[in-house]
Amino acid sequence: MSELQMVKKKEKLLAIIIRDSYNCNGVDFLTPDEYSQQIAYMHHPKGKAIDAHIHNMVHRNVVFTQEVLFIKKGKLRIDFYDEYQDYLESYILNAGDVILLASGGHGFKVLDEVEMIEVKQGPYSGEADKTRFDGIGEQEIVYKD
Repeated sequence: MSELQMVKKKEKLLAIIIRDSYNCNGVDFLTPDEYSQQIAYMHHPKGKAIDAHIHNMVHRNVVFTQEVLFIKKGKLRIDFYDEYQDYLESYILNAGDVILLASGGHGFKVLDEVEMIEVKQGPYSGEADKTRFDGIGEQEIVYKD
């Protein structure tokens, strides 16, 4: 299993899975510049100083909600769908894994009790934020590594 997995339908990126075992030195931006959610992996040695800073007001236009999940505990199956609600494949996320859900659809099944943190653009608009649909049946699951 790869430490960094790109879930795609053809050339369209649906998700980036960052496994707990992933590492690199320095800063590695894992998302394209045009994404409204940016993810960077950072690994710095002891004593590294990061300049004090504030973030400037910059107006951004967010059209699609992208979300990041941090799996703190447990095991979670994620089922991926394209923008037409057609099922593609499923992956297992474990404690320590992080995923950016960039496009398309998704559903979840908790396999072992899960604790996770979700980060996405706000404010949450309730039912206006999403379209619900019937997901895949258990007998139709196709796992990817």
